[in-house]
Amino acid sequence: MRSLRVLRAATIAAAALSACSALRPGHAPVPSAADLMALRARIELRIAGVPGAQAGVWLHDLATGDTLAINATASFHAASTMKVPVMIELFRRADTGALRLDSAIILRNQFASIVDGSSFSLSAGDDSDSSLYARVGQPVTLRELNDRMITRSSNLATNAVIDLLDARTAQATARALGASTIQVRRGVEDTKAYNAGLNNTTSARDLGVLMAALAQDRAASPAACEAMRGVLLRQEFNREIPAGLPPGTPVAHKTGWITATTHDAAIIYPPRRAPYVLVILTRAIPRRADAQQLMAGISRDVWAVMNRE
Repeated sequence: MRSLRVLRAATIAAAALSACSALRPGHAPVPSAADLMALRARIELRIAGVPGAQAGVWLHDLATGDTLAINATASFHAASTMKVPVMIELFRRADTGALRLDSAIILRNQFASIVDGSSFSLSAGDDSDSSLYARVGQPVTLRELNDRMITRSSNLATNAVIDLLDARTAQATARALGASTIQVRRGVEDTKAYNAGLNNTTSARDLGVLMAALAQDRAASPAACEAMRGVLLRQEFNREIPAGLPPGTPVAHKTGWITATTHDAAIIYPPRRAPYVLVILTRAIPRRADAQQLMAGISRDVWAVMNRE
């Protein structure tokens, strides 16, 4: 099963790279201003159709530079989307030689609260990647921790990486790339920090800026950006933005969810045009399935406009 998953991921990654390299000027469908205005109206109607829902949407056409923003600078709890700037900081450190991704650290399940330094641990039952807990006390490479942090949204892997890097450095890197209001303050499940309102936050625009930097080889070295996109292409949670796309469409993305909050930030690779970035943040939607349906619908609407011949 694992070999099939690896083969599928490699096929998707190759398709995404082919989509980028095959582009030629003038071959990308270019939505008109009227198209984007109509798209905005459709998205706003979808959001209004979910009682009480709040959403931030950021669309960036990497072929033209055009953007569409709906509540895109509003601040949301970042949930697991904060793992994107953490990954970028990790790969940038590897670029400088400050660390090696294939080096290992001893995996621990004890972390210090940013409030008072008191110790807390994570529960396998509350983590989307429970299997990693069996390896506490053993060496795990940074490359594997990053892979689990992104593809399976492992909270344990995330906290281990943040312990090594310091959340403040990930925030500084994200800000330097243009994510001007993003806050990366802490690891996951720091209850004292949560109760004190010390949360990781982002806007749809900020995440979109980071995804565009990854797509355009600006987040780190070109080789590092290619590797990070490869990890994002292997995302295992695909019921949000990818669910609104034609089957098999390569999507490099990171999801995140907490109570009544569901997010997705994506680089989408159509077969006949340059990629585009789409970020959808939602809150005040109690049922995750309802949020996923809304996000898939928005993604479907965007695809129809961005791929119109």
